[in-house]
Amino acid sequence: MMKMTGKAFAKKLFGAKYERLPRTILLDVIIFWGLYIAGFQVQVAASVRILMINAFTAGVMWQALSSKDNAVELKHMLMLPGQTQEFVFSYVAALGSYTILTKTGLLLAVLLAVSAWKPIEMIGVAISMLHAVLMAAAAYSLRKYWYMGGLWVAAIVSAILFLGSRTWFGLLLLANSFIAILILWKADGYAFYQGESDKHHAIRQRKKASLCRYFFRYLSCHRNYLVNTAVMWCVAIVMPYFLREMAGLFVVPVGFAILSLNTPICILLSCDRDLEQAVRFLPGQKRRFCIPYCLFIFSCNMAADVIFLLSWQIQNGGVTVLMIAGAVFFALQSAVLSVLLEWFYPIRGWKIESDLWHHPRKYVVPVVMLLLAGAVSAWPVLLCVLLALLTLETIVLLSICWR
Repeated sequence: MMKMTGKAFAKKLFGAKYERLPRTILLDVIIFWGLYIAGFQVQVAASVRILMINAFTAGVMWQALSSKDNAVELKHMLMLPGQTQEFVFSYVAALGSYTILTKTGLLLAVLLAVSAWKPIEMIGVAISMLHAVLMAAAAYSLRKYWYMGGLWVAAIVSAILFLGSRTWFGLLLLANSFIAILILWKADGYAFYQGESDKHHAIRQRKKASLCRYFFRYLSCHRNYLVNTAVMWCVAIVMPYFLREMAGLFVVPVGFAILSLNTPICILLSCDRDLEQAVRFLPGQKRRFCIPYCLFIFSCNMAADVIFLLSWQIQNGGVTVLMIAGAVFFALQSAVLSVLLEWFYPIRGWKIESDLWHHPRKYVVPVVMLLLAGAVSAWPVLLCVLLALLTLETIVLLSICWR
């Protein structure tokens, strides 16, 4: 039973012939070698490396466990006779392998290339990845008792920050991993199952209400999307502190560009196949969907930009009308580009929602915004001209969607 379940989920995640693994490993090797021969080095403390690997692996694992795309397979698997413990550990092993090999491997390649490592630290890395997978799965199975999970995570993060540089810290992670194994041993397979009622509820509501209401109801049904938005707001609060040394009018657009990296709200068509089928097959849906969707992303971007400007005023002062106009422009421009990417180039062939969150396409709009911010910083006199020209471009692109 355990072997059959693990193989079934592995084929879903890595492909029928595991063809995704060689491509992923080759990409990791290319990134590692490119950074290594570039000679770029960054001194990173051992505790910071351990925290990065644990936090990133646990976050991706949580996203994989939260993916509603696994609901059908889980429902069928749970109907089969077999031991609950075997099913739980095979399911966690499949998702954990996917997380480590396809996601954490990329982070590890970057860290290995840009920082110096001792051979003994590689053992700690392996323990950290295993620990993050097991702890995320155990905490997910106990998500009804979220306060316990929150205290558990806070305790581990504090231990990593204060004790992560100690040579015996790996033993503490192993002990915590053993606790997670005990929790998973007592867990039921249905603790990982999420029905599709939320999604269907949102789709039914879409038929009776406006698209704007659908967007906000969709977010309310996907709490992890709201968490990502809240994280971006926290980034908007602390970013002025780090930009203080470069304080000036033309460093602010860099903050606007960074705050446009809110992936979940920019992939609604890609992640909801039912919605995409409806808006593409029904007549006149390009105008009725794209414009409200653009305004929805604009409102989310603008909320983060407003928080950023308020924090800038409190910490550094000197917010001007031109900064406010820049916030409006960058929020609108990134919204338009995100909608156009979703409409003309939706992401296909993904296995679970975590693939959407980490797809390379998510960096296209922020990179364009960063290049634009760099151009504004280099030639500040051209700021107003660029704003006028690009605003005209935005109007033209919106008119295309209106037709």
